[in-house]
Amino acid sequence: MISGGATPNKIMRSNGGTGFSTQPEEDRLSMLMDDILLSILGRLDLRTAARMSALSARWRHLPWLLPEINIDVQDFLPIPRPKPIEAMYMDKAMASVIKATRAFLVNRHGESIISTLHLKIYPIDASLCEVGPLLSDAIESGFVKDLDLAVLYKRNIWFCSEEGMLNRGQPMDGFFSAYSNVLHCLTRLSLYTVRFEKLDMHHLLFDCCKQLKHLGLYHCDITAHSLSKIDAPNSKLLVLKLAYCRFEILELVCLPKLEKLKCNTWVTRHAPLAFGYVPSLGELELSHGLMHGENEFKLSELLHGSTCIHTLTLGFKGENLWMQPEMKQLLPAFCKLRKLTVHGIFVEFDLLWTATFLQAAPCIETFHVKVWEHICDLDDKTRQLYAERRRPLWELHSDGLKNRFLKELQFTGFRSLEHQFTFISAMLERAPNLQLVVLKGDERCHHCDALDTPQRTSKFPKKDEQEMVVRRIQDGKFSPQIVFDE
Repeated sequence: MISGGATPNKIMRSNGGTGFSTQPEEDRLSMLMDDILLSILGRLDLRTAARMSALSARWRHLPWLLPEINIDVQDFLPIPRPKPIEAMYMDKAMASVIKATRAFLVNRHGESIISTLHLKIYPIDASLCEVGPLLSDAIESGFVKDLDLAVLYKRNIWFCSEEGMLNRGQPMDGFFSAYSNVLHCLTRLSLYTVRFEKLDMHHLLFDCCKQLKHLGLYHCDITAHSLSKIDAPNSKLLVLKLAYCRFEILELVCLPKLEKLKCNTWVTRHAPLAFGYVPSLGELELSHGLMHGENEFKLSELLHGSTCIHTLTLGFKGENLWMQPEMKQLLPAFCKLRKLTVHGIFVEFDLLWTATFLQAAPCIETFHVKVWEHICDLDDKTRQLYAERRRPLWELHSDGLKNRFLKELQFTGFRSLEHQFTFISAMLERAPNLQLVVLKGDERCHHCDALDTPQRTSKFPKKDEQEMVVRRIQDGKFSPQIVFDE
């Protein structure tokens, strides 16, 4: 029980009799060491951490000792978040961001250093003029070591016109030109709907950002359908993420430390990437839905020059395959492949064509397949964007070759359909050492949840049906462990 006159961090201990003793006792949480309390605060959002610091004098100084600060402009928007986000809300949110940034960067206690500052902002000219000096001074003073900066867009990126993309590039150019030491401190950068037509993108991102390790470009370009190259032998870039970018082809001439590349939805009619010297590239994700007027291309041609890929994800978003049938040509690029994920396969499509990967990549250890059945892609506007769905027509060569490394098969969206059983049987026949088959239900789709149409009844096997599924898969010939994960 908290006494009305006690401070928030004191409680009164009951004496087990008729009253309470007058000896105060620290609450157990506040009695913990600073390191533990900082670990707790570090898991909270900024607003909650600030409220916690107001509980007592014991907590009050702790937020300024946090080694990692996360200031996200979206946390300062009204709840529920307005759609669309009007300029008034953006201005207010950015004013709160500036206030929070000033509090954490100017009022540092003693020798407290921010090892990483995560900052998400809207590119409003007036706000950038206030954020810039705060960041620059803190970096100059050594209070901030690493900066993770995300420059967001207020709405869906598709609502930004080409003129709007160009206009968004201008304040960013002014910001980085005025506060160049911000670029030198950047270890992560995410940019949304920016056109670099009047900016030297290569110089900005790879000559000035010498410490950059993670780069995300979302709906960005130089000019529409442009050719671009990245030739940065001294770059420290480890991760590159591209989504809805409008480069005709992006050639990675030289990125010696790049380990992970993710490319989601391109606009070119051909292969969106070309690889030069990328000796460290081990993880690659390509995800796209083949639209009207686009051509299929050979994956081997795109992967030419990359021989160290150990983890590959291919996504088709429930549409037609954007890959041409091939097998032997993939062997050089797939020689070190250990984990393969193929997702977004339309639920009615035959899955046997994926067995060709077991022949093209004989060292695969984990194979993950996800099928696609979403009510959110059935509206007329969505379907008008895509070509008519065609079943994959890939020929399988039964040459007796076995994949003896495959140990685990995961199947997401399992529904006990006949062609799904056929696929799993084919995997077991081609992989004699397959030990584990994990069957999963549908993954949650927020877009489907947002629709008024009720979700389809789950077709994942119920408890009393699972024994039959196990018998059907094992068929008296195989003995893998079958795990059901709804």
